[in-house]
Amino acid sequence: MEYRKFNDNYIIRLNKGEEVISSLKELCEKEDIKLAEITGLGASNLVEIGVFNINTKEYNTKVFEGMFEITSLVGNATRKDGEVYLHIHINFGDEDGNVKGGHLVQSKISATSEIIVRKIEGQVGRKLSSEIGLNLIQFSV
Repeated sequence: MEYRKFNDNYIIRLNKGEEVISSLKELCEKEDIKLAEITGLGASNLVEIGVFNINTKEYNTKVFEGMFEITSLVGNATRKDGEVYLHIHINFGDEDGNVKGGHLVQSKISATSEIIVRKIEGQVGRKLSSEIGLNLIQFSV
Protein backbone atom coordinates (compact mmCIF):
# COMPACT_ATOMS: atom_id res chain seq x y z
CA MET A 1 0.00 0.00 0.00
CA GLU A 2 1.19 3.42 -0.89
CA TYR A 3 -0.61 6.60 0.08
CA ARG A 4 -0.31 10.31 0.35
CA LYS A 5 -2.15 12.74 2.63
CA PHE A 6 -3.69 15.97 1.32
CA ASN A 7 -5.22 17.97 4.19
CA ASP A 8 -7.69 15.45 5.67
CA ASN A 9 -7.82 13.23 2.58
CA TYR A 10 -5.75 10.13 1.88
CA ILE A 11 -5.18 8.95 -1.67
CA ILE A 12 -4.26 5.26 -1.58
CA ARG A 13 -2.93 2.87 -4.16
CA LEU A 14 -3.16 -0.81 -3.39
CA ASN A 15 -0.89 -3.06 -5.41
CA LYS A 16 -1.27 -6.56 -6.81
CA GLY A 17 -1.75 -9.14 -4.03
CA GLU A 18 -2.81 -6.68 -1.33
CA GLU A 19 -6.09 -7.12 0.52
CA VAL A 20 -8.52 -4.17 0.80
CA ILE A 21 -9.93 -4.54 4.34
CA SER A 22 -6.62 -5.28 6.07
CA SER A 23 -4.89 -2.44 4.19
CA LEU A 24 -7.57 0.08 5.16
CA LYS A 25 -7.46 -1.05 8.79
CA GLU A 26 -3.69 -0.61 8.77
CA LEU A 27 -4.03 2.93 7.39
CA CYS A 28 -6.69 3.90 9.95
CA GLU A 29 -4.57 2.58 12.82
CA LYS A 30 -1.34 4.19 11.59
CA GLU A 31 -2.94 7.59 10.89
CA ASP A 32 -5.29 7.48 13.93
CA ILE A 33 -8.39 7.87 11.75
CA LYS A 34 -11.50 7.61 13.93
CA LEU A 35 -14.15 8.66 11.42
CA ALA A 36 -13.94 8.66 7.62
CA GLU A 37 -15.75 8.21 4.35
CA ILE A 38 -14.25 5.64 1.96
CA THR A 39 -14.67 5.39 -1.82
CA GLY A 40 -12.72 3.48 -4.44
CA LEU A 41 -12.40 1.28 -7.50
CA GLY A 42 -9.90 -1.16 -8.95
CA ALA A 43 -9.37 -4.74 -10.07
CA SER A 44 -9.68 -7.91 -8.02
CA ASN A 45 -9.31 -11.65 -8.53
CA LEU A 46 -10.94 -12.71 -5.25
CA VAL A 47 -13.94 -11.09 -3.60
CA GLU A 48 -15.87 -12.30 -0.57
CA ILE A 49 -19.17 -10.57 0.09
CA GLY A 50 -21.97 -11.00 2.57
CA VAL A 51 -25.67 -10.24 2.67
CA PHE A 52 -27.21 -9.81 6.12
CA ASN A 53 -30.17 -12.08 6.92
CA ILE A 54 -32.43 -10.15 9.29
CA ASN A 55 -34.13 -13.35 10.47
CA THR A 56 -31.00 -15.29 11.49
CA LYS A 57 -28.98 -12.11 12.26
CA GLU A 58 -26.04 -13.53 10.33
CA TYR A 59 -24.20 -12.69 7.14
CA ASN A 60 -24.53 -15.23 4.34
CA THR A 61 -21.21 -15.03 2.53
CA LYS A 62 -19.99 -16.08 -0.90
CA VAL A 63 -16.51 -16.11 -2.41
CA PHE A 64 -15.97 -15.22 -6.07
CA GLU A 65 -12.74 -15.89 -7.95
CA GLY A 66 -11.94 -14.61 -11.44
CA MET A 67 -11.08 -11.35 -13.15
CA PHE A 68 -13.23 -8.53 -11.79
CA GLU A 69 -13.44 -4.77 -12.06
CA ILE A 70 -14.36 -3.12 -8.77
CA THR A 71 -16.93 -0.66 -10.08
CA SER A 72 -17.79 0.79 -6.68
CA LEU A 73 -16.30 0.59 -3.22
CA VAL A 74 -18.12 2.74 -0.67
CA GLY A 75 -18.29 2.84 3.10
CA ASN A 76 -17.00 4.33 6.30
CA ALA A 77 -14.50 3.90 9.09
CA THR A 78 -15.55 4.31 12.71
CA ARG A 79 -14.44 2.79 16.01
CA LYS A 80 -15.92 0.00 18.12
CA ASP A 81 -14.47 -0.44 21.61
CA GLY A 82 -11.52 1.70 20.51
CA GLU A 83 -10.69 -0.53 17.52
CA VAL A 84 -10.99 0.36 13.82
CA TYR A 85 -14.38 -0.72 12.48
CA LEU A 86 -14.92 -0.70 8.72
CA HIS A 87 -18.33 -0.89 7.06
CA ILE A 88 -17.78 -1.20 3.32
CA HIS A 89 -19.90 -2.35 0.41
CA ILE A 90 -18.61 -3.37 -3.01
CA ASN A 91 -19.92 -3.82 -6.55
CA PHE A 92 -17.76 -5.76 -8.98
CA GLY A 93 -18.25 -6.86 -12.56
CA ASP A 94 -16.91 -9.71 -14.66
CA GLU A 95 -15.82 -9.64 -18.31
CA ASP A 96 -19.40 -10.31 -19.44
CA GLY A 97 -20.69 -7.25 -17.58
CA ASN A 98 -22.40 -9.21 -14.83
CA VAL A 99 -22.25 -7.24 -11.58
CA LYS A 100 -22.51 -8.57 -8.03
CA GLY A 101 -22.38 -6.68 -4.78
CA GLY A 102 -22.76 -6.76 -1.05
CA HIS A 103 -21.02 -6.19 2.26
CA LEU A 104 -17.26 -6.53 1.69
CA VAL A 105 -15.60 -9.26 3.75
CA GLN A 106 -12.36 -9.33 1.74
CA SER A 107 -11.00 -8.50 -1.68
CA LYS A 108 -7.57 -9.33 -3.07
CA ILE A 109 -6.22 -6.90 -5.65
CA SER A 110 -5.24 -8.39 -9.02
CA ALA A 111 -3.73 -5.26 -10.62
CA THR A 112 -4.34 -2.06 -8.65
CA SER A 113 -6.93 -0.24 -6.59
CA GLU A 114 -7.37 3.48 -6.03
CA ILE A 115 -9.11 4.46 -2.82
CA ILE A 116 -9.88 7.80 -1.21
CA VAL A 117 -10.29 8.01 2.56
CA ARG A 118 -11.80 11.35 3.59
CA LYS A 119 -11.20 11.92 7.29
CA ILE A 120 -14.07 13.56 9.16
CA GLU A 121 -13.42 15.55 12.32
CA GLY A 122 -15.12 13.95 15.29
CA GLN A 123 -15.86 10.44 16.37
CA VAL A 124 -18.77 8.02 16.53
CA GLY A 125 -18.72 4.53 17.94
CA ARG A 126 -20.49 1.27 17.28
CA LYS A 127 -22.74 -0.76 19.54
CA LEU A 128 -24.41 -4.10 18.92
CA SER A 129 -28.18 -3.85 18.58
CA SER A 130 -29.61 -7.08 19.95
CA GLU A 131 -32.89 -6.34 18.17
CA ILE A 132 -31.30 -6.00 14.73
CA GLY A 133 -28.11 -8.02 15.19
CA LEU A 134 -25.77 -5.39 13.73
CA ASN A 135 -23.22 -2.97 15.17
CA LEU A 136 -25.05 0.34 14.74
CA ILE A 137 -23.50 3.80 14.83
CA GLN A 138 -23.49 5.12 18.38
CA PHE A 139 -23.43 8.92 18.61
CA SER A 140 -22.43 9.12 22.28
CA VAL A 141 -18.90 7.76 22.51
